[in-house]
Amino acid sequence: MLGPVGLAIGTEGLKGEYYHRTTSAHEWQDLVLTRIDPTVNFDWGTGSPDPSIAGDFAVRWTGMIEAPNSETYTFHTNADAGVRLWVNNELIIDTWSDWVKWQANWNAFTGCRYDCSGDITLTGGQQYEIILEYGYGGNAKCELSWSTPTLTREVIPSRYLSVERPHSRNPDPADGAILRVSLVTLVWTPGDYTASHDVYLGENFDDVDAGAADTFRGNQVSASFTIGLPGVPYPDGLVPGTTYYWRIDEVNDLHPNSPWKGPVWSFAIAPRAAYNPNPADGAEFVNPNAELSWTKGFGAMLHYVYFGDNFDDVNNAAGGLPQGATTYTPGTLKLAKTYYWRVDEFDGLATHKGDVWSLTTQGAVLSLKPSNGAVDVKQTQIFSWSPGDYAASHQVYFGTDKEAVRNANTSSPEYKGTRNLGSESYDPGKLEWDVTYYWRIDEVNNANPDSPWVGPVWSFTTANFLVIDDFEDYDIGNNEIWWAWKDGLGYAAHGNEPAYPGNGTGSAVGDENTGSYCEETIVHGGSQSMPLFYDNSILRYSEAEKTLTYPRDWTENGVTTLTIWFRGNSANSAETLYVALNGSAVVNHDNPNAAQIEKWTEWNIDLQAFADQGVNLANVNTIALGLGNKKNPQAGGSGTMYFDDICLYRPAP
Repeated sequence: MLGPVGLAIGTEGLKGEYYHRTTSAHEWQDLVLTRIDPTVNFDWGTGSPDPSIAGDFAVRWTGMIEAPNSETYTFHTNADAGVRLWVNNELIIDTWSDWVKWQANWNAFTGCRYDCSGDITLTGGQQYEIILEYGYGGNAKCELSWSTPTLTREVIPSRYLSVERPHSRNPDPADGAILRVSLVTLVWTPGDYTASHDVYLGENFDDVDAGAADTFRGNQVSASFTIGLPGVPYPDGLVPGTTYYWRIDEVNDLHPNSPWKGPVWSFAIAPRAAYNPNPADGAEFVNPNAELSWTKGFGAMLHYVYFGDNFDDVNNAAGGLPQGATTYTPGTLKLAKTYYWRVDEFDGLATHKGDVWSLTTQGAVLSLKPSNGAVDVKQTQIFSWSPGDYAASHQVYFGTDKEAVRNANTSSPEYKGTRNLGSESYDPGKLEWDVTYYWRIDEVNNANPDSPWVGPVWSFTTANFLVIDDFEDYDIGNNEIWWAWKDGLGYAAHGNEPAYPGNGTGSAVGDENTGSYCEETIVHGGSQSMPLFYDNSILRYSEAEKTLTYPRDWTENGVTTLTIWFRGNSANSAETLYVALNGSAVVNHDNPNAAQIEKWTEWNIDLQAFADQGVNLANVNTIALGLGNKKNPQAGGSGTMYFDDICLYRPAP
């Protein structure tokens, strides 16, 4: 057997292990060659991967793969034989057994023969274990590629592949698992260079991630760790309804890169109460003949179901009849109506009262903005909704007390007035920072005996920072993005707004191929971002500028930092990325190749950099984003940039 070829710490590519199939009945028994393959993109034909390999062969490639961005990846294999592909321990392509059948009978083959694919969602910047097996070669070829909604299919580049696997991996329990036990043995696969393991465990993600003192449980050689028994952490047993977080750092004092900090994994012990309702809590557009179901609580033997159209009645109900099934059929429900339900669990010793869940049937208010449960909502948010099927008008309720909003009527201070059909919006004025607000829309039609249709209570939480633009409010209906971010193309007159001829630069904002005229796939947060095309070949620099209404005071609540998220493309020309305030105060990104960065990147700028150029931070009128040299324009190239989540932050506490 030959040794690894070119193996070095940090080597790009995958480790390929090549096996003879002619000398053994087991394809993974006769290893003849181990080497590093920068990519998997081979067409051997009737030849061989190496002179040491004669006849049929099988290959197993192993290593780590890094996702450049957070999105759903489609992995493709193009092979003339059976393949199996695992990513993050998930088997996403498997044609192995089908090829065995094909060898015996072509007509028995029903699966994917050559170009096959599978999907998995990955987090940008995170590494995942990858294993690809190929075998039963004849006219041998094997290619491994990927694509995403924002990435054209390509052979996976070597820069995203890594041979070494120094980190802990393969957690058991699986990350995010929900268990019904009081003790657990944590097990993991050690990294390639591990001599021992630092174990961190706690009930707070941030503490475990930071390695807070009380989460460090010691250093050990064994790759397992038991909790929930006397003499070990949580000696009284794990607590139902609690989420536990754990991390394993791999240690080898002889290695210069030690320790290798591991990811934070979690598992939860199922609660005593019922959970995971279906339809989900707050579900809308529910079929009026829906069957309700839930996941039973830890140890539950019997279930008591309460159902009705009044929150307080359901919340205070008692004395229901027990049932063994975890389903309930309430009968045909009325349209456009909100209902409440609760499930209490009996475990033989005690009854555990459940949460009150809600659902709203078809025909009710839809398309909320802000969405229910939204966070980091800007302080100048205008509410909007789509009317219910039977509405003639809408009653608006709003406040900071959930129960007060839930119980409010038209005599309550939470009542904010009535909106006519066709006026489905409400401006609450400037909101406070980092506060949770509640709102409710009741649909009214005096000609219908079921009126009013009392709506559920929705919530959102405002940001603890200022939002300059998150690009979520632009749409095709009289709120087009290039009206706010003025570019080189300009726009025609509309309403009371005169035509704008363009700003004289090579920029073009927006995408006319989407329903919002914004980018809807390549986004950092929310569902929209701003695409900006630049062409500096003639007009020499490109920028788009927005005139501010709020916030213009960039000293509010002590903000000190401007943050801009951006993403470029390796095919872009390397033009200087800049931001300008009030038309003249310019700050350039310190990376001259920023336009070619292919993943979302955070750009933090100290506001003092603008103040030093004479900007009155208490009165900022405009902000511009651009490519090129604004103060000394030079002919250059072109490309497309994406911008999102432009915000102002206070110093970290």
